[in-house]
Amino acid sequence: MLSRVYCASTIGVDARLIEVEVNRSGGLPKYFLVGLPDRAVSESKDRIDAALKNADAFFPRGRITVNLAPADLPKEGSAFDLPIAVSLLAVSDQIETEKLERSLILGELALDGKLRPVKGVLPMAVEAKERGLEYIILPEKNGAEAAVVNGIKVLPFSDLKEVMNWFENENSKPPLSINPKSLFSTNGKADVLDFEDVRGQENVKRALEVAAAGGHNVIMVGPPGSGKTMMARRLPTILPPLTLDEALETTKIHSVAGILEPGKSLVTHRPFRSPHHTVSDVALVGGGSIPMPGEISMAHNGVLFLDELPEFKRSALEVMRQPLEDGSVSISRARMSVNYPSRIMLVASMNPSPTGDWYDPDDENGATPMQMQRYLNRISGPMLDRIDLHVDVEKVSFDELSAKTKGESSANIRERVVAAREIQSRRFMGIEGVYCNAQMNTKMARKICRIDKAGESMLKKAMNTLGLSARAYDRILKVSRTIADLDRTESIFPNHIAEAIQYRSLDREGWLG
Repeated sequence: MLSRVYCASTIGVDARLIEVEVNRSGGLPKYFLVGLPDRAVSESKDRIDAALKNADAFFPRGRITVNLAPADLPKEGSAFDLPIAVSLLAVSDQIETEKLERSLILGELALDGKLRPVKGVLPMAVEAKERGLEYIILPEKNGAEAAVVNGIKVLPFSDLKEVMNWFENENSKPPLSINPKSLFSTNGKADVLDFEDVRGQENVKRALEVAAAGGHNVIMVGPPGSGKTMMARRLPTILPPLTLDEALETTKIHSVAGILEPGKSLVTHRPFRSPHHTVSDVALVGGGSIPMPGEISMAHNGVLFLDELPEFKRSALEVMRQPLEDGSVSISRARMSVNYPSRIMLVASMNPSPTGDWYDPDDENGATPMQMQRYLNRISGPMLDRIDLHVDVEKVSFDELSAKTKGESSANIRERVVAAREIQSRRFMGIEGVYCNAQMNTKMARKICRIDKAGESMLKKAMNTLGLSARAYDRILKVSRTIADLDRTESIFPNHIAEAIQYRSLDREGWLG
């Protein structure tokens, strides 16, 4: 006797439909599981056996063969427990099978029959809808995540016995329904962090506003205690709110990575990821024997903050270059290749010298020129080439710290950022892969960021006088275009170029002093 149940497995941020076939025949009791299962899937038999007994069911006798098709695709994770159990119930006539071929089933089983949440439910629900399935049966804590996909009936259950009852009586469990747009009515919970709490640092706040408006990568250079980390953590509060499509993209990644909170439907705030400087290459960009997304992908549509950039391993920073350029991470293994999106804003910080303070050639206790050069060489030129804004951060004076007046709120800054992004959205309409000024290639930048003779003269003088590198030219054009967008002007004026030039401090010759 043969039964067939549908499950799914994730590949990258997408899912692939898996057929769980169970064949029962006569002979001595024997259990075979085939189809490239990993250790977690292979251990499912003991969990299923105990769960069936505690749900007042029985494990069928005889020769049992379980096949996970397609057989050449590796299967990993515990989501196969429930579909295998249901298929065993079906092959032994313990449940009605009329709805089996219209259902996607997934979930991990506890020994007492309870259902535990699994990873990657959102892409699995999308796959089930695209394959024309009618139901998705899954653990209760995964229900809200799957319910954001319209067009499929989501049935969350707490234990195996409830699942068995539903197959006998469809009316025993009403489908869960959620309107995804309602989750954005208040843009999620109120922001705890706000730029109005930041005293002083007006030049840095302005630079972060420009970075947010154009999607530019930024590095802040300043001594410890000057507020670099504090301001970086507030950057997501001035970025445009997530759209529904962006939220679905981001939630897929968090779901596959297993970091989506149980019972949560969508990620409604832009992610902010801040890995420690000891992070490995794989943890930063993704990979492993079974590929998983890294920090750069988990920050997709949000901010990746690298605090104390020179302290990161150079190899880890170098592997970020391609994802920063392409907006995606490609991971190739012998059996599969996967792509994870990584369209992020990179925000980095660093001390101005190994000793922590600004370089002073007259300070006997300060860093030597050789120590400074060795410190700066930890960040390669190609990596710096992908950072548009370099911002000097000075320590805040006592008068600024003790001031009673609050700074400008994040809400006010966000209004200007959103207005600038809307201008860019219209500008790049119909151009695939370009959503903001920072994503323009060289050809587009030269065409869109046209400057007049006065601007050309100023830029030429800056290049010659300050010793700016050639790679700074296009970056200045892009940033000046963003500053003009904030001013809501079609033309790029000399004052826009002048402001953009001051954000290239690390490119200047003689930066050491």
